[in-house]
Amino acid sequence: QVQLVESGGGLVQAGGSLRLSCAPSGRTFTNYHMGWFRQAPGKEREFVASISASGGNTNYADSVKGRFTVSRGNAKNTVYLQMNSLKPEDTAVYYCAVDRTTFGGRCTDDFSYWGQGTQVTVSS
Repeated sequence: QVQLVESGGGLVQAGGSLRLSCAPSGRTFTNYHMGWFRQAPGKEREFVASISASGGNTNYADSVKGRFTVSRGNAKNTVYLQMNSLKPEDTAVYYCAVDRTTFGGRCTDDFSYWGQGTQVTVSS
């Protein structure tokens, strides 16, 4: 089965940084747009950031703009999410997924091949 695997989550203090990674298992996703979402307990899954297949275009949620950076690595189609100046409000399970239609999507229905997620906890 084709799937994505997230890693890099952990526990950090407010103001700290984490770098999440998203790697494919099975098929390669070098020609697909990719996105990051997050879901806190009792909340709906929300869009965080996305990057085009070429890596030339990115989108960010207003809540993370200026603090988070999404990028694309050269090896094995790995996608990264660099998170700086973390806030307690950033605490959530973070997921990566494939945009199966057009770059710029922000709805969960536009994405597929969801990973299992990685926990990010920010203490105050």
